[in-house]
Amino acid sequence: MGAVLLWAGAAAAQDLPRPLTDDDFLPFDMEQAAIGHQLFYDPILSGNRNITCAHCHHPDFGTSDGLSLGIGEGGVGLGPDRTPGTGADRIRKRIPRNAPGLWNLGAKDIHTLFHDGRLSKSDIYDNGFNSPAQEWLPEGLNSLLAAQALFPLTAQFEMAGNVAENQVTGAVHDRIDMGWPILAKRVRTDRRYGSAMVDAFDDVETAKDITITQIANALAAFMAIEWRSTDSPFDQYLAGDTAALSATQKNGMDLFYGKARCATCHSGPLMSDQKFHALGLPPFGPGRTRQWDPFVRDVGRMGESNRLEDAYRFRTPMLRNVALTAPYGHNGAFPDLESMIRHHLNPESSLSRWERAMAALPQVPWLQKADFVVWDDRFEMERQRNRIDIAPVDLSDAEIDNLVAFLNALTGTSVDTLPFGVPAGFIP
Repeated sequence: MGAVLLWAGAAAAQDLPRPLTDDDFLPFDMEQAAIGHQLFYDPILSGNRNITCAHCHHPDFGTSDGLSLGIGEGGVGLGPDRTPGTGADRIRKRIPRNAPGLWNLGAKDIHTLFHDGRLSKSDIYDNGFNSPAQEWLPEGLNSLLAAQALFPLTAQFEMAGNVAENQVTGAVHDRIDMGWPILAKRVRTDRRYGSAMVDAFDDVETAKDITITQIANALAAFMAIEWRSTDSPFDQYLAGDTAALSATQKNGMDLFYGKARCATCHSGPLMSDQKFHALGLPPFGPGRTRQWDPFVRDVGRMGESNRLEDAYRFRTPMLRNVALTAPYGHNGAFPDLESMIRHHLNPESSLSRWERAMAALPQVPWLQKADFVVWDDRFEMERQRNRIDIAPVDLSDAEIDNLVAFLNALTGTSVDTLPFGVPAGFIP
């Protein structure tokens, strides 16, 4: 209820944020980033050597994958054309949540990551982070982004593979940190990486010294440098170029920071309060269930905090290049910006009108019976409807069009000229 009151009581208009500058971003080493670039597109980091980080975070899809719920380990292909595999190698579960974009994750002010915030800066385990690895997180990580890079590698349905398929997933089944040394050995004994990492890292004297820490730090350096984006028309406007936005985009900006109340949550230079809000998005898919959940659902932040008031709340995403990262929402429930905006304006009405065809879910015959089973649980659906944090806002169709135009003005002008780009040898 507090979030509703905050939303409803927001000022009629908010000040624009200050522009992002170099000082807002952590420094990273370009030589390390070059190694991270190769690792990001290399299946060497997956348990069965059949999927890369890029399969779920590819620049062709705005550093996402163009799907509502991804097809992870065992799938074939890239983006919306990715198929779920066949035979014994086929996928056993859809990825429970939408693959988020990777823009500006090297910013200093970011303190929380993942849709449910299960990774954050913290001293709770005396290693600088509160994470699923708890006290077993490796030491020497250069950033929150480096810590984030570790967890897809240990996730069964993302990159690790199913138990009994390979050494990595078998080790992770015993304890989350036990798979990382296996991956590190692969990398340090690969002639493409050993000597390069010795040259790039001051704390590595020989290839034998390479651990998962250097691998994560290289991945973080690459992602932070490759997908830093601060040159959109909106950024140019904030920096003083008043002609950078069209009249329609300016109207949308005024709505965003005023009547539409978008900036209540999408606030500050990064356009996110990094907090958690329940929007009543249409549920589907396997959900990221807790250990003892008796049915399919996704309780969002509550799964990490164990606080009832956090039920069905998800982290506010940053918005640079948002026009490139469809579909939208923590589960990709909405195919375009207009439908996502309309949901924000009246979640209950939008939920009642939502159609299953709006979800970008490739056909997976052996999983489809479970895709929408949560809709048959009237008690769970009622719980989700009762946890909506935002109050309705009335906007005309023209005003919604203006908002869409403004969100398109958040697309960087250099997104197609990345520092590294996709390696020539990358095979989806």
